[in-house]
Amino acid sequence: MYNEKVMDHFQNPRNVGSIEDADGVGEVGSAACGDIMKIFIKVDADCIADIKFQTYGCGAAVASSSMLTEIVRGMPLTQAETVTNAQVAEALGGLPGVKLHCSNLAADALQSAIADYRSRL
Repeated sequence: MYNEKVMDHFQNPRNVGSIEDADGVGEVGSAACGDIMKIFIKVDADCIADIKFQTYGCGAAVASSSMLTEIVRGMPLTQAETVTNAQVAEALGGLPGVKLHCSNLAADALQSAIADYRSRL
């Protein structure tokens, strides 16, 4: 069902955890499948200096969270804000159609964390 890249990010997720003094936190969930993602960001010089995630959900949800953190680490906020759900799924080499909503959650959680950061300024 999942390709090797998805399985790698599921079995060996990158950037798992939380950031105690995070500059922004975003949390999203899907009632339909029960997946919940929380993204923590640390911002320095208007770039994502650090990013961590906590995800409760299926393998695709964990892999999407992991891949998202790899994509946006070090990225300027203005560029990170444009990361799409499709880019996360593409970076993973694709997801089964029934699991595409998992990549949607990852991008949505990032946007929520950035909005939280901006609201604190």
